Amino acid sequence: MNAVFLDFATMGSDELNLSPLTKLLPDLVLHATSNRDEIISRIADAEYALINKSRLDAEALSTAKSLRYIGLAATGSDNVDLEYAREAGIAVTNIRGYCTQSVVEQVFGVMLMLTHNLHRYRRAVGEGRWQAASTFALLDYPIRELSAMTLGIVGFGELGQNVARMAETFGMQVVIAQRPGGEPVAGRLSFEELLKVSDVVSLHCPLTESTRGLMSHDAFRLMRKDAILINTARGALVDSEALVEALETDQIGGAAVDVLSEEPPVSGDPLLDYRGDRLVLTPHIAWATREARQKAIEELALNVAAYQEGRARCRLA
Repeated sequence: MNAVFLDFATMGSDELNLSPLTKLLPDLVLHATSNRDEIISRIADAEYALINKSRLDAEALSTAKSLRYIGLAATGSDNVDLEYAREAGIAVTNIRGYCTQSVVEQVFGVMLMLTHNLHRYRRAVGEGRWQAASTFALLDYPIRELSAMTLGIVGFGELGQNVARMAETFGMQVVIAQRPGGEPVAGRLSFEELLKVSDVVSLHCPLTESTRGLMSHDAFRLMRKDAILINTARGALVDSEALVEALETDQIGGAAVDVLSEEPPVSGDPLLDYRGDRLVLTPHIAWATREARQKAIEELALNVAAYQEGRARCRLA
């Protein structure tokens, strides 16, 4: 079976156990990255194509005459033309729930960093300000307990639900937003009301036409002055210029962003130019604990096994 993994470098540089995959695909060839031309040449004779973020559009797929299976090492599938795959009889699967714990830990890591101002206090010690203080504790920045705060969750799927459970262990009050454009659900707040009452807003919704630019100038104006935004979902949910303005004009207290509209952000982004200390910007790593990446390999292998046995598991096409 001719099988290729087109962008294995996206799974990290540390050693993962690939035996669950190689037992099923003994001829699997790993490619660190693949540009457009390389993708076309490498899938030309492949029966199995494994990808994370490589793009397989209709043009590329039309050249792959032997391809019968595409395995996504991710949940999102917008980089594959599913309609073409269905018409061509190419099975497509994704993986789900593999990085839940990793994302939840990132959300609360940055939440604690910002609410306890840990980054500011670390810098203060490095600058010698504690050493020169007149009292035993340096209390230059606010320190807030999560138990006194309300967490607003936008997107209540696997990730949103697990963030809510963790919030409850910290004693936080949790409120959930109505789905943008969806049917009302009892007990949930409108998006606008959620922004008004939340101390922390955490985004876990998919990127759709109704959620693109969800965090706009108007949205930030509704938030509390000391509120925090956390985005580990999709970069385009947030208007970067509006967020920078909100941080610079004290409309909100802080933000933690792990995703941008373009990744890597080779064309730049307003958040990359922000120099204040109210923003924690990380390079799309919330999903990426070693344990989560190993689980991704194992889930991908389970999907391959199911396909080989004629069973449907996590099928998208």
